[in-house]
Amino acid sequence: MLRHPATFTAAASARVVAPKKRGSYNCGRCGLPKKGHVCPSADGGSASLHLPRSGNRLRRALSFDEDRPSSSPAPALEDEDEGVIETAALVTVGESEVVVEEGGEEEDDEAGWDGEGCLPSSCMVEILRRLSPKELMRAAAVCRGWKECVRKVWRSAEELRLRVSPRSQIGFVGSVLHKCAGLTRLTLRMESDIDATMLACVAFSLPNLEAFEINMAENVVNRITGDELGRFVAEKRCLSTLKVEGCTNIGFLSISSSSLSTLWLSNLYCISKMVFKCPNLRELSLDFTRQENDSTDLITMMECLGRTCPRLRNIHVASIHLSNEAVLSLTSANLRDLRMLSLVLGSRITDAAVTAIVSCCTNLELLDLSGSSITDSGIRMICNVFPETLSRLLLALCPNITSNGVQFAAVQLPLLQLIDCGMSICDTDYQYESAEKDVNPNDERSGEYTKCQELSTMKSEKIYQKLIIKHGTLRKLSLWGCSGLDTLYLNCPELNDLNLNSCTHLHPERLLLQCPNLKNVHASGCQDMLIGAIRNQVLNEFAAAVKDHLPCKRLADGSKRVQVPHFVHQLSDDGKQKRKRRRRMTQCIVHHG
Repeated sequence: MLRHPATFTAAASARVVAPKKRGSYNCGRCGLPKKGHVCPSADGGSASLHLPRSGNRLRRALSFDEDRPSSSPAPALEDEDEGVIETAALVTVGESEVVVEEGGEEEDDEAGWDGEGCLPSSCMVEILRRLSPKELMRAAAVCRGWKECVRKVWRSAEELRLRVSPRSQIGFVGSVLHKCAGLTRLTLRMESDIDATMLACVAFSLPNLEAFEINMAENVVNRITGDELGRFVAEKRCLSTLKVEGCTNIGFLSISSSSLSTLWLSNLYCISKMVFKCPNLRELSLDFTRQENDSTDLITMMECLGRTCPRLRNIHVASIHLSNEAVLSLTSANLRDLRMLSLVLGSRITDAAVTAIVSCCTNLELLDLSGSSITDSGIRMICNVFPETLSRLLLALCPNITSNGVQFAAVQLPLLQLIDCGMSICDTDYQYESAEKDVNPNDERSGEYTKCQELSTMKSEKIYQKLIIKHGTLRKLSLWGCSGLDTLYLNCPELNDLNLNSCTHLHPERLLLQCPNLKNVHASGCQDMLIGAIRNQVLNEFAAAVKDHLPCKRLADGSKRVQVPHFVHQLSDDGKQKRKRRRRMTQCIVHHG
């Protein structure tokens, strides 16, 4: 069937890329050649074909009711600052259907594919909502139909994550936020300095904001003060989650809110006074700078938490100025609902603080005392109080604990899923004292003089420890930096992540991993022989070779007796179980280098 000449001519004119230098020989209304042509658009008739309006704006393949007049032209991207939208920011639309406003300005819920088919605009919105903000603004410049679908995506967005570059302007950020009137969760990645102007912009553009997070890049200054942050929280009646980094200029902080349930503040420094009046606050995280001249009164702050935030369940405080007095102030508030307690980097926290914790908080599920000075006695107190609740125990950077305390915790806490003892089990030096004054040098028959003389010449000898853990529910074990370990035996069927980074003295022949579900083993900074032993065990590469080279000897009756290596148990003879175990173990990944 022959095509209509008008259609053929229109398609040919649409393929023209560059306009001619001396005017145009085509009609400006319909695009057909002017010579001998009577334009049907001039007579008011409706053309059956959708043709381009001008010679230099070509029609897109996907059309959306091009006959309707546009209210405003598509925005140009060349003149705008791309600082906010030049990132891989994510626009997340809720799982519910996109709500379209009722009214005469909405277009039809169909989009034609060159007049041959129709595409519902809801499907188009589902496609466009997977694009980044930069790609969305480019898609809005395609045609009016796409612009309308992009507007629906912005209007129905519930979560937005943006990276604000140094080139971006506050007005442009406000214009982007103004398109998302229904936004409830916002995350800003700041690569330039931030002040109260950004808070005012967010408060004005997003009246229904529920979660707000500010992440700071390196060498970026947060100039928001405590008064400005407290005013922002007081004005946002729906705000339930607030996370702010780089709070070095807070000074005085007073936060009062009945809707706030989660508050994270990091890089705090020299807080003169800190007041929280949040009766519904459930989670609090305060991370202070690692500076010795920090003058924050942690004791007074801990006392106020118990009085003004009675529903606290999760508390995290990281400060080098944490002490037993601060822990006693917190436990005196009698927070019986606490489920997570993390007091990190407090080198002055001893077993006395552990006694106060176990007497007040009886339902803890996570306890983090990393960087403290507790001993194995403190671990025993923890195990005696939380055998039925504690599932995560973190004791990294605790130099006074030994492998005996870790083994005791693994035995007494059956619900443990995570143990972190990084940099805790370190090598120690045993000093030998000279015994020459106690031994008679003329007594050569006993040989004690020669032995004591050898001991006196030895400056030090490192004593290493062994760790044996057999646990049914343990999933993650972190032993990074435990240079005091030379023997490790693990029988944990549910273990899937093992961290052995910088275990420099772990002996390859004293390592046994009976963990069939192990997926990740981290062995950076370890010896090559140890890495090879790990690969042999978790990847089962040389199982047959080991079986053939076991040492054996012949007995008097002519039979052979095989010498089983240390810690090795009799394997099952069922071939199916061996194949299943081998299949699971080959999925493990050894991270090294």
